[in-house]
Amino acid sequence: MLIACVLVYMAATVAVGIYASSRVKDSKDFMVAGRSLPLYMNFACVFATWFGAETVLSVSANFAHKGMGFVSGDPFGASFCLVLVAFFFARTFYRLELLTIGDYYHLRYGKFVEVVTSIAIASSYLGWTSAQLSALGLVIDVLFPQLSLDQSIMIGAVIVTIYTIFGGMWSVALTDVIQTAAIVIGLIVVALLLGNKAGGIGVVLEAARNEGKLNLFPHVTAAAWMAFIGEFITMSLGSIPQQDVFQRVTSAKNEKTAFIGTLMGGIFYFGFAFVPMFIAFSSTVIDPVYIEHFKAVDVRKVQQILPMLILKETPTWCQILFFGAVLSAILSTASGTLLAPSSIITENVLQPFTKHFSDRQTLILLRCILVGVSVVATTISVNNKMTMYQMVESGYNVTLVVAFVPLVCGIYWRRATTQGAIFSILLAVPVWIGAEYLCNDESENLWLCVPPQIYGLAASFLGMFIGSCIPNLIKHAPADAAELAKRRGPAMGH
Repeated sequence: MLIACVLVYMAATVAVGIYASSRVKDSKDFMVAGRSLPLYMNFACVFATWFGAETVLSVSANFAHKGMGFVSGDPFGASFCLVLVAFFFARTFYRLELLTIGDYYHLRYGKFVEVVTSIAIASSYLGWTSAQLSALGLVIDVLFPQLSLDQSIMIGAVIVTIYTIFGGMWSVALTDVIQTAAIVIGLIVVALLLGNKAGGIGVVLEAARNEGKLNLFPHVTAAAWMAFIGEFITMSLGSIPQQDVFQRVTSAKNEKTAFIGTLMGGIFYFGFAFVPMFIAFSSTVIDPVYIEHFKAVDVRKVQQILPMLILKETPTWCQILFFGAVLSAILSTASGTLLAPSSIITENVLQPFTKHFSDRQTLILLRCILVGVSVVATTISVNNKMTMYQMVESGYNVTLVVAFVPLVCGIYWRRATTQGAIFSILLAVPVWIGAEYLCNDESENLWLCVPPQIYGLAASFLGMFIGSCIPNLIKHAPADAAELAKRRGPAMGH
């Protein structure tokens, strides 16, 4: 019964994605859904994309093992990012009427900065996409033990790629509405069931308080504090210059919807992310033996505990709700993380080679790039030994160091120049890479346990300041959106 329901759900998701292809008339529809999403769809896209596998399986396990103080990146940093985007970036993004965030770097700083930041942003998605494919493979492996984990990952990748490749952002938007409902209903019911099984919600919360799981600041060493701060900054700031965030803002039907949808998505995400944490900790109250499972040496195995718990401790109808919710969380995020880098690579990296393409040819290229991204992410997922949470955070390190400072200074500092952006990148990258070799997160020396990406961020600000204040040797006349539209040809203009 459970497997039959899962198969039907997966088939229905693919069918919706194929149906969405009927709404795709050009590359603008494919990348930003024609800038026409109403509030409920915009909100669902924001929430469902961010509420991914790492939230349900990895963050919840981390909380059950170590407590609130060790999930500063997600949900705290991740939800804070969406709030920052809503208040400080959404209106700017929407008014420019661009297709990708890479277009902004082109407008403000020119082609070189556009290409470098776009490559950095696109590469950052490989970790996030790989995490979702790993999770999808893990769920398929739990349900179909006759398959190997690698086979399960590849099957999952094919499913996500098929329904995303047909409808693009319309596939993401339509399926996200369904998946948001499945996530919310499924996880709330499972949480109530397991909470009652553990003796009641109050009993679970009291046990968590007694064990110090609810203490946000349990850190006693400099290294622990630096890790806490580093994860929060990386997720909250490194997530801002991302194509998936940009797409959700610019796919809204108007500026007000873009602001409210992003803000609501961030606030709701923050609150609802505690539901899988509650479910994971409930397992340790129901059976204390799960405490040891969460301490497993192989951190990837920890992520399997929650699905196995559901199979062991709950009736079939509850299993259907849980796996429906988990699959929804994974599929919604995986589709978005495939579409985002494909869009930015096509639009901002390959553009010099495609400027004479018709819109139909550009759509074909977009879909081919999407398949390529899927293949690379699947390969990484099969060979990676990190947890989903670690994969996601490693991707945001790149955008924090390379893309955040040029973006925020470009919007809020009038003196920021192309030369400043280039200096920012050229100084930040070697400092970050050097710190990766020198820093030691277990050292008692404060300067050695500062996360490398924080050194890179500081160097990025310094480079921007120096490059923008010294005599300007790198000239760039800022373009406008109309000029940018012309480079795509008449069919792709806004």
